[in-house]
Amino acid sequence: MIVTTQDGKVYVTVKQTGERFSCALGESLLAGMARLGRRGIPVGCLSGGCGVCKVAVCRGSVRKIGAMSRTHISEVEEAQGVVLACRVAPTDDVELEVVGKMQKPFFKGLSFR
Repeated sequence: MIVTTQDGKVYVTVKQTGERFSCALGESLLAGMARLGRRGIPVGCLSGGCGVCKVAVCRGSVRKIGAMSRTHISEVEEAQGVVLACRVAPTDDVELEVVGKMQKPFFKGLSFR
């Protein structure tokens, strides 16, 4: 089931910080994250080759919008919800955790509650 707002977007929450952003159904999770406006969100190559934007989908669902590099995401990881944010788009509201190489720059300067 696809759950959308009236403007055709869904909401994505970053579990570690509670930040929430809207994302269009055909838009990558990484593009939505970039709208948070923080310098700590590394964009990388945008094509799934660098592995910088690794996230774990905790709730909700996503669909692939491009090939997932097996160099950075194994089939087992993908089955467990670990994906590259540049290669998936949400199909309903999503809660994700930032993992891998993106953790340090993403959380730099943030204090947790």
